[in-house]
Amino acid sequence: MPESMVTFNAEAAVGFITLNRPPANSFEISFIRELNAAIEAADCDKTVKAVVVKSASEKFFSAGADIKAFHANDVAANVELIRVSHQTLDKMAASQKVFVAAINGHALGGGLEVALACDLRFAAEGNYTIGLPEVTLGLLPGAGGTQRLSRLIGTSRALELMITGERVSPQDALRLGIVNRLFPTAELLSETEAFARRLAEGATVAIGAIKQAVHRGANPEISAGLALERKLIEMLFNTDDAQEGFAAFAEKRPPVYRGS
Repeated sequence: MPESMVTFNAEAAVGFITLNRPPANSFEISFIRELNAAIEAADCDKTVKAVVVKSASEKFFSAGADIKAFHANDVAANVELIRVSHQTLDKMAASQKVFVAAINGHALGGGLEVALACDLRFAAEGNYTIGLPEVTLGLLPGAGGTQRLSRLIGTSRALELMITGERVSPQDALRLGIVNRLFPTAELLSETEAFARRLAEGATVAIGAIKQAVHRGANPEISAGLALERKLIEMLFNTDDAQEGFAAFAEKRPPVYRGS
């Protein structure tokens, strides 16, 4: 495992946050705390005007929360991870700077929720999947997914994806509006960086104001929605179904749910 799981560096006016926890950028609370530090560093760096969030992995943007860690934790530890994740991802929306996710591989569960917390999502073409499959573990998307996906693509389409746990291709994610643009794999990072650089060279005060007007105007009650999400996932962590979901994942077998 690398010494730092999340790093921040700046090149001219563009900042880069890189997820680097092999093999799949699955995360637990220390990863989220490093992500928080990287977001704060990007936001505080006055030379940085736009930020790209990318992965060091060739196959994964992020597979989301570490399910084995969830299984080993008690409920209080899992709820703390959700609380810290909410606080961390909210900082991207609160920033005056535009954050662009460069999705180059599987973006699942909490991994997609990181991308959803960015302002824009650019993706590579390829044979990988994007989705919020938490229901297959007896859980709900707990890092803002229930709130951000529905606001992004509409309640009905988001609800269907979340209650089925369906994973979609990058092409379908573009059609649904989950991602903004799709590029050949070899061009994703260069195109994303070029876009961020154009923003950084633009009227960044106005861009920041537009971002805040859109987020605050469109999502006036997202804090209440996130509080409800935390309350509901805490309840789910205490269910037999969630324990069965964790156990089945660890044992590589289909779960047997009893609705309790």
